[in-house]
Amino acid sequence: MKLWVLLSLVLLWEEVQNGVCQQIKRRKEAGENRIRPGNKRVKVRFPKLKDKEGLGKGQSLMTQVLDKGRFLRLGDTLTLVSGKNLELRCKGTRIGWAYPSYLDTFKDSRLSIKQQDKYSQLILTSPSAADTGEYGCWVVLCDGTECEKDPDRTSATYIYFTDKDELFVPSAIHFEIVYLRPDKPATIPCRVTSPQAKVSLHREVPPEEIPVDGTQISYNPTTGFIIQQPSPDHKGVFYCKASAKDTQQISNKYQLLYVEVPSGPPFATIEASSPLAKGGDNINVTCTVLGEPELGVNFTWTYPGQGQRPVNIQETWRLIDRGVGHTTRISQSVISVEDTETIDFGNYICRAKNQHGETAVAASVKSY
Repeated sequence: MKLWVLLSLVLLWEEVQNGVCQQIKRRKEAGENRIRPGNKRVKVRFPKLKDKEGLGKGQSLMTQVLDKGRFLRLGDTLTLVSGKNLELRCKGTRIGWAYPSYLDTFKDSRLSIKQQDKYSQLILTSPSAADTGEYGCWVVLCDGTECEKDPDRTSATYIYFTDKDELFVPSAIHFEIVYLRPDKPATIPCRVTSPQAKVSLHREVPPEEIPVDGTQISYNPTTGFIIQQPSPDHKGVFYCKASAKDTQQISNKYQLLYVEVPSGPPFATIEASSPLAKGGDNINVTCTVLGEPELGVNFTWTYPGQGQRPVNIQETWRLIDRGVGHTTRISQSVISVEDTETIDFGNYICRAKNQHGETAVAASVKSY
């Protein structure tokens, strides 16, 4: 009897051991063990985020370098005090930069840009209120000799350089012309050096403050007053007034002119002083273009005796008021031939060109 009980206990023990081993084996088969044959550990892989998803505009590409090696990640705007050097960095092995254009126009030595191994560095020493504007950077992608801007990796920040003596961003032009067109908004560019400044718009004659309702006329401290649908009623001389704490200032004056001529190639006409002439006469041929007030025109001439006979060419332009507040630019080029000879008779061709295209017109001068 005791022998039978002992044998039963031994069999029961073997069954328990077999059950534990099977359970361990099942756990291994379930993939819980991260050891593969060859003793190589399996790495857990996470899906990679695309660059444009992991990099927000103005968040991680461009930073401001602070004291003691600290960095500030920039947002849409930044307000700094004039006089303290500015250092910006942009991550990337090839970086392009944007900054107020006049720094390039006048080749300002205060601005320097250096490309390092992993970032580009922009330094502006002794910044003033005039340096207020948008600063930005972007990654440049190159394929051989062709390079282009990566639109998914860019940063831009509008930086105010405050100055208690300069509430408006200084300008080299003290009387600016603003052209009003019925088909697009117009901007009166009285920008301020502090986003906290309160700004109002005023007409000089008759003297009045212009109401700003946010719909027809709105204000943005980075651009100025925006007239959504300009009309002849908006023509005249205007200025802006800014106040901050105990300081008040008046901006430059702006002449608002209403534009009649739409955008397009030059509308040119040509006329000779006389269609008939004889040897020894003086000939004048005038080419006239009516166009947009701020749009310049380039004139070129083809004429009889070109390269063989001396001629005099003079170009002028002026703004004219054509009534009902409409303003147009009239540009003229006049070719003059003195003491004409037989070789001077024939067709005089004027080509007028602007950024929208070119127009050619011709006038004939014959001998009688």
